[in-house]
Amino acid sequence: MDLGLKDRVYVVTGATRGLGNATARELVADGAKVVITGRDGERVAEAAAELGPNAVGMAVDNADAEAPARLIAAAREHFGGFHGVLVSVGGPPAGFVADNTDEQWQAAFESVFLGAVRLARAAAAELEPGGVVGFVLSGSVYEPIPGLTISNGLRPGLAGFAKSLADELGSRGIRVVGVLPGRIDTDRVRELDALSADPEATRAAAESRVPLRRYGAPEEFGRAAAFLLSPAASYITGVMLPVDGGARHGF
Repeated sequence: MDLGLKDRVYVVTGATRGLGNATARELVADGAKVVITGRDGERVAEAAAELGPNAVGMAVDNADAEAPARLIAAAREHFGGFHGVLVSVGGPPAGFVADNTDEQWQAAFESVFLGAVRLARAAAAELEPGGVVGFVLSGSVYEPIPGLTISNGLRPGLAGFAKSLADELGSRGIRVVGVLPGRIDTDRVRELDALSADPEATRAAAESRVPLRRYGAPEEFGRAAAFLLSPAASYITGVMLPVDGGARHGF
């Protein structure tokens, strides 16, 4: 299938590794051009170089109120257009209710929630019909994940914002989608598994609860996200798509 991605230009945040990077790779592989971000300038430069000439990197923090305008301007300057954004942010600190501090909540709100809202609003103001705003969220949108209290508090609210945005932008021909990763084999998930006394047993137990009986590969997530961002998904908006091997059992 031709996804129609050739020469389309996307901003992908948090794309130096993990799910953002996996999506950027799939977009570029299908002919798109990307502006990728991360907080570490050296890592951003390395990731952009690995993606090739159809990628440029910018070291920005999603919590920076000036970041959205800078990123959209960079897309237009380097590649002559702007067709969509995928907001991906590293997960907030793990912990239970009694563990997480006010400072951790505030920092996560600024980066995970408010930073995503700002970028989505800026993108909405700039996009033309056929544009798309995407969010990397979490399975916690539907069901809290033990030990990830901050994520459990913020991700569902961001999904609600995305649904509202989809309603508001639909008449302009702009789509809004969310992608909900389950247990994808990224550094973040390995780090979470490593918090247990027996990481291998923790992984085996998690895999046993997934109908496909394994963790997903980052590229499997990336392909699903790239499809949703592409013109091939032109009649899909307002959805929260789980990419989780069947772990979500609800309809």
